Amino acid sequence: MKRIFWLALPIIGGMISQNVLNLVDTAMVGTLGNVALAAVGLGGFATFMSQALILGISTGVQAMASRRKGEGNLDIMARPLNAGLVLVLLVAPILSGVLYFLAPVFYPYLNSDPEVIAQGVPYLQVRILAIVFVGMNFSFRGYWNAVDLSRLYMMTLVVMHISNIFLNYVLIFGKWGFPMLGVTGAGIGTSVSTLIGSIFYFILGWRYARNNGFLKVLPPFSDIKKMVLISLPSGVQQLFFAAGLTALYWIVGMVGTTELAAANVLINITLVAILPGIGLGLAAATLVGQALGRKDIEDAKAWGWDVSKVGFIGLGILGVPMWLVPEMLLGVFLHDEVAMKIAIPVMRLVGITIAFESIGLVLMNALLGAGYSKVVMVVSIVLQWFIFLPIAYLVGPVWGWGLFGIWSMQAIYRGFQTFIFGWLWRKGDWASVKV
Repeated sequence: MKRIFWLALPIIGGMISQNVLNLVDTAMVGTLGNVALAAVGLGGFATFMSQALILGISTGVQAMASRRKGEGNLDIMARPLNAGLVLVLLVAPILSGVLYFLAPVFYPYLNSDPEVIAQGVPYLQVRILAIVFVGMNFSFRGYWNAVDLSRLYMMTLVVMHISNIFLNYVLIFGKWGFPMLGVTGAGIGTSVSTLIGSIFYFILGWRYARNNGFLKVLPPFSDIKKMVLISLPSGVQQLFFAAGLTALYWIVGMVGTTELAAANVLINITLVAILPGIGLGLAAATLVGQALGRKDIEDAKAWGWDVSKVGFIGLGILGVPMWLVPEMLLGVFLHDEVAMKIAIPVMRLVGITIAFESIGLVLMNALLGAGYSKVVMVVSIVLQWFIFLPIAYLVGPVWGWGLFGIWSMQAIYRGFQTFIFGWLWRKGDWASVKV
């Protein structure tokens, strides 16, 4: 327990601060009305989809760096970080340029409301311009978590979030001489704070990772090849997951704009509770990777189960307010009575099921920490795209079961995914992957 909490708590702290920031942004934008709220929600997930391939690099950095630490190769422990940063610089600028010009073309396919499109497109374009900094930040995140320096990750996120809250406040509402930019101001604030985070990470890297090979030499081709083999499946998985979330927004949008605004608030509140589970999963990935570096397979397997138990209890506690007092949580962000009425039963459902979902999150990240990214990719894509989304379309827009019907199907799909990841972890084929 001490080892889990020592590693996981800074990660969880960073995750919570990130989601508090999302909630602050949502609360700020929520005062502009349901259209602005829907535009930011849809634009945020479209941004996640746009940068998903880059985010997979974090998985590769963490898996390789934790393995090097477990092996005792401390002098080359930061070489995976170098490889990750090189990949980001090669891919991200091209990706940003292409997607910036495509944003006005594909955004209307996500939502047909002209007002949502008018506010959502510039927000998305501003966020897309920061993909290179997001990729760098996630590479550093993977490294700090892998080598037991997750406190540096949390420290940087706090700096980023303070900047973001300030910039969003002055740019959304036009305070202290700044122009009133509304939804676009929220996008600018988030992008600039991401740049600030990258600068801070490089300063910390020079101080804490220089002796481990940070920026000393260009990474060898073998490191870049391994990074691609691990990161690409994870990136593809995240791309399809993000696209699936965007498709979910599209499905909810077909039910109604009020439902879409409610869904945005529900997801942001849920992430405050669920991301500590992801934080525990990242801790499990590090513990598993280091154990495999020591060639202790039984220890690696035990870490997966132990962290899952902590996640189940912790997220179960966080879920209690969701089903006990949903009106109190939702009332901060939803100011429309109809949206509130729609969201309350869904919030209760999330509170009841979130503890079980945490087990799947922990084991998924543990599998990724072992380098088992290809199998995780296949399981995630098949369940989300070939089972959940078609059913969600049927129960929502076609059969008229509303937002609660869609979320009920999502709970079933996530439960089945948890069962599969548990079976894969128990089977143990992941222990033979070379990283």
